[in-house]
Amino acid sequence: VEAQAKQVMQRQIDRTAEYPEMRARLEMHLQETENQQKRLEDILADMGESHSTLKDAALGAMGNLMAMGHAVATDEVIKNSLENSAFEHYEVAMYKSLLTMADAVGVTRAAPLLQESLAEEEHMAAWVDEHIAEVTRTYLHRHAKGDL
Repeated sequence: VEAQAKQVMQRQIDRTAEYPEMRARLEMHLQETENQQKRLEDILADMGESHSTLKDAALGAMGNLMAMGHAVATDEVIKNSLENSAFEHYEVAMYKSLLTMADAVGVTRAAPLLQESLAEEEHMAAWVDEHIAEVTRTYLHRHAKGDL
């Protein structure tokens, strides 16, 4: 999932020059996502497991296709904001589920790493939710001026 998130964010960052606050937040969350991916790899290594490179590549490709699908729409930034909201809430739920699994199987050393990632995802989900109206107003203003 984090590989998919990285691909989507990289595409969006490239296309949000007219939305500097959104771009800055996406850049910050991209770094958080890379840290989250590392944390998950560390947890898996502690358990004697590894991530699936093939699955990472497939999810990354899906992320690219999703982001490119919106690129042709004039309301791309709105569609991306809605998708980001859904995706961030999905990641929040995923980390809550991983925390429950870790607790159930007694992998307590994973909890602080998962909690850190969960907090980052909750903050990003809140940021997206708080800024949907602002992004929409900016889009409407740019559309009315013919800047799209």
